Amino acid sequence: RTVLTQPIELRVNEMLSGIRADVGIKIYGDDFDNLVALGDQVEHLLLDVPGAADVSVEQITGQPTLQIRVDQEQLARFGVPAKDVLDVVAAVGSTRVGEIFEGERAFPLVVRLPDSQRGDVATLGETLIPTRTGAILPLGRLAELSEVERPSTINREWGKRLIKVQANVRERDIASFVAEAKERIAAEVQLPEGYLIEWGGQFENLERSQNRLLLVVPLTLALIFFLLYFSLKRLRDVLIIYTGIPFSVSAAVGFIALSGIAVLNGQVLVAAIRGALDEGQSLLEAVTEAGRQRLMPVLATAITDAAGFLPMALSVGVGAEVQRPLATVVIGGVLTSTLLTLFVLPALYLAVGRLKGETPTP
Repeated sequence: RTVLTQPIELRVNEMLSGIRADVGIKIYGDDFDNLVALGDQVEHLLLDVPGAADVSVEQITGQPTLQIRVDQEQLARFGVPAKDVLDVVAAVGSTRVGEIFEGERAFPLVVRLPDSQRGDVATLGETLIPTRTGAILPLGRLAELSEVERPSTINREWGKRLIKVQANVRERDIASFVAEAKERIAAEVQLPEGYLIEWGGQFENLERSQNRLLLVVPLTLALIFFLLYFSLKRLRDVLIIYTGIPFSVSAAVGFIALSGIAVLNGQVLVAAIRGALDEGQSLLEAVTEAGRQRLMPVLATAITDAAGFLPMALSVGVGAEVQRPLATVVIGGVLTSTLLTLFVLPALYLAVGRLKGETPTP
Protein backbone atom coordinates (compact mmCIF):
# COMPACT_ATOMS: atom_id res chain seq x y z
CA ARG A 1 0.00 0.00 0.00
CA THR A 2 1.04 3.60 -0.59
CA VAL A 3 1.43 6.08 2.26
CA LEU A 4 0.12 9.51 1.19
CA THR A 5 1.81 12.49 2.83
CA GLN A 6 3.67 15.68 2.02
CA PRO A 7 7.26 15.31 0.71
CA ILE A 8 8.93 17.41 3.40
CA GLU A 9 6.79 15.89 6.15
CA LEU A 10 7.69 12.40 4.93
CA ARG A 11 11.43 13.12 5.03
CA VAL A 12 11.26 14.75 8.44
CA ASN A 13 9.26 11.84 9.87
CA GLU A 14 11.71 9.34 8.42
CA MET A 15 14.75 11.16 9.80
CA LEU A 16 13.25 11.57 13.27
CA SER A 17 11.85 8.09 13.84
CA GLY A 18 12.39 5.97 10.72
CA ILE A 19 8.62 5.99 10.10
CA ARG A 20 7.06 7.79 7.13
CA ALA A 21 3.52 7.96 8.50
CA ASP A 22 1.70 9.57 11.43
CA VAL A 23 1.79 6.40 13.53
CA GLY A 24 4.37 3.64 13.38
CA ILE A 25 4.47 0.33 15.22
CA LYS A 26 7.83 -1.40 15.54
CA ILE A 27 7.72 -5.10 16.33
CA TYR A 28 11.03 -6.55 17.53
CA GLY A 29 11.94 -10.22 17.47
CA ASP A 30 14.30 -12.88 16.15
CA ASP A 31 12.34 -15.05 13.73
CA PHE A 32 11.24 -13.57 10.39
CA ASP A 33 8.19 -15.82 10.10
CA ASN A 34 6.92 -14.70 13.50
CA LEU A 35 7.58 -11.06 12.65
CA VAL A 36 5.65 -11.33 9.39
CA ALA A 37 2.72 -13.05 11.12
CA LEU A 38 2.63 -10.43 13.90
CA GLY A 39 2.90 -7.61 11.36
CA ASP A 40 -0.06 -8.94 9.36
CA GLN A 41 -2.10 -9.35 12.54
CA VAL A 42 -1.39 -5.80 13.69
CA GLU A 43 -2.16 -4.46 10.21
CA HIS A 44 -5.61 -6.07 10.18
CA LEU A 45 -6.35 -4.72 13.65
CA LEU A 46 -5.40 -1.18 12.62
CA LEU A 47 -7.70 -1.36 9.59
CA ASP A 48 -10.65 -1.76 11.96
CA VAL A 49 -9.73 1.27 14.10
CA PRO A 50 -11.78 4.37 13.11
CA GLY A 51 -9.58 7.04 11.55
CA ALA A 52 -6.96 4.65 10.15
CA ALA A 53 -5.73 5.40 6.60
CA ASP A 54 -2.88 4.18 4.41
CA VAL A 55 -2.24 1.21 6.70
CA SER A 56 0.71 -0.85 5.49
CA VAL A 57 3.17 -3.41 6.79
CA GLU A 58 6.78 -3.46 5.76
CA GLN A 59 7.67 -6.09 3.17
CA ILE A 60 10.69 -7.99 4.51
CA THR A 61 10.23 -11.37 2.78
CA GLY A 62 9.57 -12.61 -0.76
CA GLN A 63 13.02 -12.24 -2.32
CA PRO A 64 13.54 -15.19 -4.77
CA THR A 65 16.85 -16.85 -3.93
CA LEU A 66 18.73 -19.73 -5.53
CA GLN A 67 19.63 -22.31 -2.91
CA ILE A 68 22.23 -24.99 -3.62
CA ARG A 69 22.94 -27.69 -1.04
CA VAL A 70 25.93 -29.94 -1.78
CA ASP A 71 25.21 -33.66 -1.31
CA GLN A 72 28.21 -34.97 0.62
CA GLU A 73 27.26 -38.64 0.06
CA GLN A 74 27.17 -38.18 -3.71
CA LEU A 75 30.50 -36.36 -3.68
CA ALA A 76 32.12 -39.23 -1.78
CA ARG A 77 30.51 -41.83 -4.03
CA PHE A 78 31.80 -40.30 -7.27
CA GLY A 79 35.03 -38.93 -5.83
CA VAL A 80 34.31 -35.32 -6.66
CA PRO A 81 36.05 -32.65 -4.55
CA ALA A 82 33.61 -30.22 -2.98
CA LYS A 83 35.72 -27.36 -4.36
CA ASP A 84 34.89 -28.37 -7.94
CA VAL A 85 31.18 -28.09 -7.23
CA LEU A 86 31.56 -24.86 -5.26
CA ASP A 87 33.56 -23.28 -8.10
CA VAL A 88 30.63 -23.90 -10.44
CA VAL A 89 28.23 -22.49 -7.84
CA ALA A 90 30.41 -19.38 -7.47
CA ALA A 91 30.34 -18.90 -11.26
CA VAL A 92 26.57 -18.39 -11.05
CA GLY A 93 27.52 -14.97 -9.73
CA SER A 94 30.96 -13.77 -10.75
CA THR A 95 34.35 -15.14 -9.79
CA ARG A 96 37.22 -12.69 -10.20
CA VAL A 97 40.30 -14.31 -11.70
CA GLY A 98 42.43 -11.33 -12.73
CA GLU A 99 42.55 -7.88 -14.36
CA ILE A 100 42.70 -6.54 -17.89
CA PHE A 101 44.59 -3.32 -18.59
CA GLU A 102 43.72 -0.88 -21.35
CA GLY A 103 46.20 1.95 -21.15
CA GLU A 104 46.02 3.26 -17.60
CA ARG A 105 42.59 1.79 -16.94
CA ALA A 106 42.11 -1.59 -15.24
CA PHE A 107 39.06 -3.83 -15.60
CA PRO A 108 38.29 -6.94 -13.54
CA LEU A 109 38.39 -10.27 -15.36
CA VAL A 110 35.63 -12.57 -14.09
CA VAL A 111 34.33 -16.04 -14.85
CA ARG A 112 30.57 -16.37 -15.09
CA LEU A 113 28.18 -18.96 -16.44
CA PRO A 114 26.01 -18.09 -19.47
CA ASP A 115 22.76 -16.29 -18.72
CA SER A 116 20.74 -19.35 -19.79
CA GLN A 117 22.25 -21.35 -16.94
CA ARG A 118 22.19 -18.53 -14.40
CA GLY A 119 18.52 -17.73 -14.91
CA ASP A 120 16.99 -21.21 -14.94
CA VAL A 121 17.34 -23.76 -12.13
CA ALA A 122 16.74 -26.76 -14.40
CA THR A 123 19.35 -25.65 -16.93
CA LEU A 124 21.84 -24.94 -14.14
CA GLY A 125 21.28 -28.44 -12.79
CA GLU A 126 22.41 -29.85 -16.17
CA THR A 127 25.82 -28.14 -15.92
CA LEU A 128 28.44 -30.88 -16.30
CA ILE A 129 31.18 -31.48 -13.73
CA PRO A 130 34.12 -33.91 -14.36
CA THR A 131 34.92 -36.59 -11.79
CA ARG A 132 38.09 -38.54 -10.88
CA THR A 133 36.76 -41.65 -12.55
CA GLY A 134 36.45 -39.77 -15.83
CA ALA A 135 32.68 -39.63 -15.77
CA ILE A 136 31.01 -36.29 -16.30
CA LEU A 137 28.01 -35.75 -14.06
CA PRO A 138 25.42 -32.97 -14.03
CA LEU A 139 25.40 -30.59 -11.09
CA GLY A 140 21.92 -31.81 -10.21
CA ARG A 141 23.35 -35.23 -9.31
CA LEU A 142 25.83 -33.77 -6.85
CA ALA A 143 23.75 -31.04 -5.22
CA GLU A 144 20.15 -30.14 -4.49
CA LEU A 145 19.04 -27.03 -6.39
CA SER A 146 15.91 -25.08 -5.51
CA GLU A 147 14.46 -21.60 -5.65
CA VAL A 148 13.25 -20.39 -2.26
CA GLU A 149 11.94 -17.16 -0.77
CA ARG A 150 14.30 -15.36 1.58
CA PRO A 151 14.19 -12.03 3.41
CA SER A 152 14.40 -9.09 1.03
CA THR A 153 15.31 -6.67 3.82
CA ILE A 154 16.86 -7.19 7.22
CA ASN A 155 16.19 -4.20 9.48
CA ARG A 156 17.74 -3.90 12.90
CA GLU A 157 17.50 -1.46 15.78
CA TRP A 158 19.41 -1.85 19.02
CA GLY A 159 20.72 -5.18 17.78
CA LYS A 160 17.24 -6.66 17.20
CA ARG A 161 15.39 -7.53 14.02
CA LEU A 162 12.15 -5.66 13.48
CA ILE A 163 9.20 -5.16 11.17
CA LYS A 164 7.29 -1.87 10.89
CA VAL A 165 3.56 -1.30 10.55
CA GLN A 166 2.55 2.27 9.76
CA ALA A 167 -0.66 4.24 9.28
CA ASN A 168 -1.89 7.77 8.80
CA VAL A 169 -4.76 9.21 10.83
CA ARG A 170 -7.67 10.98 9.16
CA GLU A 171 -10.57 12.91 10.75
CA ARG A 172 -9.33 12.10 14.24
CA ASP A 173 -6.62 13.16 16.68
CA ILE A 174 -3.56 10.94 16.89
CA ALA A 175 -3.62 10.56 20.68
CA SER A 176 -7.08 8.96 20.86
CA PHE A 177 -6.32 6.81 17.80
CA VAL A 178 -3.16 5.42 19.39
CA ALA A 179 -4.93 4.85 22.72
CA GLU A 180 -7.64 2.75 21.03
CA ALA A 181 -5.12 0.91 18.84
CA LYS A 182 -2.94 0.09 21.85
CA GLU A 183 -5.91 -1.28 23.73
CA ARG A 184 -6.95 -3.55 20.85
CA ILE A 185 -3.42 -4.79 20.14
CA ALA A 186 -2.79 -5.54 23.82
CA ALA A 187 -6.03 -7.53 24.00
CA GLU A 188 -5.77 -9.47 20.72
CA VAL A 189 -2.07 -9.86 19.90
CA GLN A 190 -0.12 -12.49 21.80
CA LEU A 191 3.60 -11.73 21.66
CA PRO A 192 5.99 -14.69 21.92
CA GLU A 193 8.68 -14.54 24.56
CA GLY A 194 11.43 -12.12 23.59
CA TYR A 195 9.20 -10.04 21.27
CA LEU A 196 8.10 -6.47 22.02
CA ILE A 197 6.19 -3.59 20.43
CA GLU A 198 7.18 0.09 20.35
CA TRP A 199 5.21 3.06 19.00
CA GLY A 200 6.77 5.80 16.89
CA GLY A 201 6.10 8.29 14.11
CA GLN A 202 4.26 11.55 14.75
CA PHE A 203 2.83 10.03 17.93
CA GLU A 204 6.35 9.86 19.31
CA ASN A 205 6.82 13.55 18.52
CA LEU A 206 3.44 14.30 20.14
CA GLU A 207 4.52 12.69 23.40
CA ARG A 208 7.78 14.65 23.42
CA SER A 209 5.90 17.89 22.67
CA GLN A 210 3.45 17.27 25.51
CA ASN A 211 6.32 16.78 27.93
CA ARG A 212 7.89 20.06 26.79
CA LEU A 213 4.56 21.91 26.99
CA LEU A 214 4.16 20.78 30.61
CA LEU A 215 7.06 23.12 31.27
CA VAL A 216 6.50 25.81 28.62
CA VAL A 217 2.80 26.52 29.29
CA PRO A 218 3.09 27.09 33.09
CA LEU A 219 6.23 29.16 32.52
CA THR A 220 4.42 31.30 29.92
CA LEU A 221 1.47 31.85 32.24
CA ALA A 222 3.79 32.79 35.08
CA LEU A 223 5.67 35.32 32.95
CA ILE A 224 2.40 36.88 31.73
CA PHE A 225 1.17 37.01 35.32
CA PHE A 226 4.23 38.92 36.54
CA LEU A 227 4.17 41.31 33.58
CA LEU A 228 0.51 42.08 34.27
CA TYR A 229 1.17 42.56 37.97
CA PHE A 230 4.02 45.00 37.31
CA SER A 231 1.75 46.85 34.86
CA LEU A 232 -1.44 47.05 36.94
CA LYS A 233 0.09 46.94 40.46
CA ARG A 234 -3.00 45.17 41.79
CA LEU A 235 -3.31 41.40 42.31
CA ARG A 236 -7.11 41.47 42.16
CA ASP A 237 -7.12 42.97 38.66
CA VAL A 238 -4.58 40.42 37.41
CA LEU A 239 -6.69 37.52 38.68
CA ILE A 240 -9.83 38.95 37.08
CA ILE A 241 -8.04 39.29 33.72
CA TYR A 242 -6.93 35.66 33.97
CA THR A 243 -10.54 34.50 34.02
CA GLY A 244 -10.71 35.37 30.31
CA ILE A 245 -8.05 32.84 29.29
CA PRO A 246 -9.55 29.58 27.94
CA PHE A 247 -7.42 26.45 27.96
CA SER A 248 -7.23 23.55 25.54
CA VAL A 249 -5.07 20.50 26.12
CA SER A 250 -5.46 19.35 22.51
CA ALA A 251 -3.66 22.40 21.14
CA ALA A 252 -1.50 23.84 23.87
CA VAL A 253 0.76 25.38 21.24
CA GLY A 254 -2.11 27.58 20.09
CA PHE A 255 -2.97 28.25 23.72
CA ILE A 256 0.31 30.15 24.18
CA ALA A 257 -0.62 32.61 21.44
CA LEU A 258 -4.25 32.66 22.57
CA SER A 259 -3.38 33.55 26.15
CA GLY A 260 -1.50 36.63 24.94
CA ILE A 261 -4.52 37.85 22.97
CA ALA A 262 -6.89 37.25 25.89
CA VAL A 263 -4.62 39.00 28.37
CA LEU A 264 -4.16 41.98 26.05
CA ASN A 265 -7.93 42.45 25.65
CA GLY A 266 -8.48 42.07 29.39
CA GLN A 267 -5.77 44.59 30.18
CA VAL A 268 -7.30 47.12 27.77
CA LEU A 269 -10.70 46.81 29.46
CA VAL A 270 -9.36 46.90 33.04
CA ALA A 271 -7.21 49.93 32.26
CA ALA A 272 -10.30 51.72 30.95
CA ILE A 273 -12.29 50.84 34.10
CA ARG A 274 -9.52 52.12 36.36
CA GLY A 275 -9.26 55.28 34.30
CA ALA A 276 -12.98 55.92 34.71
CA LEU A 277 -12.74 55.30 38.46
CA ASP A 278 -9.88 57.77 38.71
CA GLU A 279 -12.12 60.37 37.05
CA GLY A 280 -14.62 60.04 39.90
CA GLN A 281 -17.26 57.81 38.33
CA SER A 282 -19.05 55.20 40.38
CA LEU A 283 -18.07 51.54 40.03
CA LEU A 284 -21.12 50.69 37.92
CA GLU A 285 -20.68 53.76 35.71
CA ALA A 286 -16.96 53.00 35.26
CA VAL A 287 -17.57 49.40 34.23
CA THR A 288 -20.38 50.38 31.85
CA GLU A 289 -18.45 53.24 30.26
CA ALA A 290 -15.28 51.13 29.85
CA GLY A 291 -17.28 48.37 28.17
CA ARG A 292 -18.82 50.88 25.78
CA GLN A 293 -15.48 52.52 24.93
CA ARG A 294 -13.46 49.33 24.48
CA LEU A 295 -16.10 47.27 22.66
CA MET A 296 -14.83 48.05 19.15
CA PRO A 297 -11.07 47.59 19.90
CA VAL A 298 -11.70 44.23 21.57
CA LEU A 299 -13.97 43.03 18.74
CA ALA A 300 -11.51 44.24 16.09
CA THR A 301 -8.68 42.29 17.72
CA ALA A 302 -10.78 39.11 17.95
CA ILE A 303 -12.10 39.33 14.38
CA THR A 304 -8.71 39.94 12.77
CA ASP A 305 -7.05 37.14 14.74
CA ALA A 306 -9.83 34.66 13.97
CA ALA A 307 -9.93 35.61 10.28
CA GLY A 308 -6.18 35.07 9.98
CA PHE A 309 -6.56 31.41 11.01
CA LEU A 310 -9.58 30.65 8.83
CA PRO A 311 -7.55 29.31 5.84
CA MET A 312 -5.84 26.78 8.14
CA ALA A 313 -9.12 25.78 9.77
CA LEU A 314 -10.85 25.20 6.41
CA SER A 315 -7.98 23.37 4.69
CA VAL A 316 -8.77 19.84 3.51
CA GLY A 317 -5.61 18.82 1.64
CA VAL A 318 -2.82 16.49 2.72
CA GLY A 319 -1.36 17.76 5.96
CA ALA A 320 -4.58 19.54 7.01
CA GLU A 321 -4.86 17.24 10.02
CA VAL A 322 -1.83 19.04 11.47
CA GLN A 323 -3.09 22.57 10.75
CA ARG A 324 -6.78 22.28 11.62
CA PRO A 325 -6.47 21.50 15.38
CA LEU A 326 -4.22 24.51 15.98
CA ALA A 327 -6.39 26.89 13.92
CA THR A 328 -9.65 25.57 15.38
CA VAL A 329 -8.48 26.04 18.95
CA VAL A 330 -7.18 29.55 18.31
CA ILE A 331 -10.38 30.65 16.52
CA GLY A 332 -12.66 29.10 19.12
CA GLY A 333 -10.49 30.39 21.94
CA VAL A 334 -10.44 33.94 20.56
CA LEU A 335 -14.24 33.98 20.28
CA THR A 336 -14.67 32.50 23.75
CA SER A 337 -12.13 34.80 25.39
CA THR A 338 -13.78 37.82 23.72
CA LEU A 339 -17.13 36.91 25.27
CA LEU A 340 -15.42 36.40 28.62
CA THR A 341 -13.67 39.75 28.32
CA LEU A 342 -16.80 41.71 27.32
CA PHE A 343 -19.32 40.10 29.69
CA VAL A 344 -17.73 38.00 32.44
CA LEU A 345 -14.76 40.24 33.23
CA PRO A 346 -16.88 43.41 33.82
CA ALA A 347 -19.34 41.43 35.93
CA LEU A 348 -16.51 40.00 38.03
CA TYR A 349 -14.90 43.40 38.44
CA LEU A 350 -18.21 44.84 39.57
CA ALA A 351 -18.92 41.93 41.97
CA VAL A 352 -15.44 41.97 43.52
CA GLY A 353 -15.51 45.76 43.86
CA ARG A 354 -18.85 45.69 45.67
CA LEU A 355 -17.65 42.92 48.02
CA LYS A 356 -14.67 45.05 48.98
CA GLY A 357 -16.89 48.12 49.33
CA GLU A 358 -14.85 49.98 46.76
CA THR A 359 -15.87 53.61 46.27
CA PRO A 360 -14.96 56.02 43.50
CA THR A 361 -11.61 57.68 43.98
CA PRO A 362 -11.07 61.33 43.18
